[in-house]
Amino acid sequence: MTTPMGTEVLDGFEEEPEKPRGKKAKELTGRSPTRIAFERLRKDKVAIVCAFFLLLLVLIALFAPVITKAFGVYKDLDDPNAPTPSEMTAGDGYPLFGPPFEPFTWDHPLGIEPQTGYDNLALLVYGLRTSLEVAFLATLVATIVGVSLGLVAGYAQGWVDSVLSFIIDFFLSFPFVLGALALAPIMVSRFGGSSESLSKAQFFALIGVLVFFGWMGLARLIRGQVLSLREREFIQAARVIGVPTRAILFKELLPNLVAPIVVAVSLALPGFVAAEAGLSFLGIGLSEGTSLGKTINSARNYYDSYPLYLFVPVATVMILVVALNLLGDSVRDAFDPKTRR
Repeated sequence: MTTPMGTEVLDGFEEEPEKPRGKKAKELTGRSPTRIAFERLRKDKVAIVCAFFLLLLVLIALFAPVITKAFGVYKDLDDPNAPTPSEMTAGDGYPLFGPPFEPFTWDHPLGIEPQTGYDNLALLVYGLRTSLEVAFLATLVATIVGVSLGLVAGYAQGWVDSVLSFIIDFFLSFPFVLGALALAPIMVSRFGGSSESLSKAQFFALIGVLVFFGWMGLARLIRGQVLSLREREFIQAARVIGVPTRAILFKELLPNLVAPIVVAVSLALPGFVAAEAGLSFLGIGLSEGTSLGKTINSARNYYDSYPLYLFVPVATVMILVVALNLLGDSVRDAFDPKTRR
């Protein structure tokens, strides 16, 4: 049976049009912005290479105890199995084993630190671990503070927005290095006592300084995004039907801010890594324990006679920061809806 429009009818029902299959169906399937962003990242060769190097450095930092145990090296000589400095260094303080003055050996593949006799490989992997811990913790806390204050400032408006905006602008105008020079020694002198407590005090003081001066950019970015989103229909509808403010902030607004937050975090990490190395190099970061900045600070007096001691931590910081920066740029491009590749 055929209808006047030409459509075949079987047992009183119109025949449904055939659904597309295979490649055609895949092309017609809708994709979320997050899925599109990850597909862009997967096709970005620069992002893949940077992610590989970053993953490699993170694994080295995570398995620092395993690596040092496999090579039988020590980051300090407090271990009862560790050799004494006189067994590792000559009378002038230079190493007795490994490059650059002795033949290469797997026992000390990167040489030995002058004067102390610490192994450079152990200093590198544990220093990388400390630097990444500081950077990740500072990024995490700064992100939480920046997102929270940006949400409140953008949604509340009025005097709350004015006060928070003034605080953000005030901190943005304050010099970071000057603040670090002033705050870090105060925090260390307040909480530092013995060598162990001093190391912990410096660690948390450095994170506190980085967070103290690192949350404002994200807060300003989130505030601007919220000012735009709060006028959208779904936010207006939620307010009309009486949805609590907390639910609007964290269930309606926050999910729509994932892309800028991810981009901001990917660009903040390399900044904190470089800041940690720079502050430790200046002597206001970590003077106890191990870190890449501290190693660079100790090695600057040996750059002409023992270049390996300086160049290895410098190259590690450079690779880490460049990989994080390039990966952050790729993430930003992938999540940008205006980008066309």
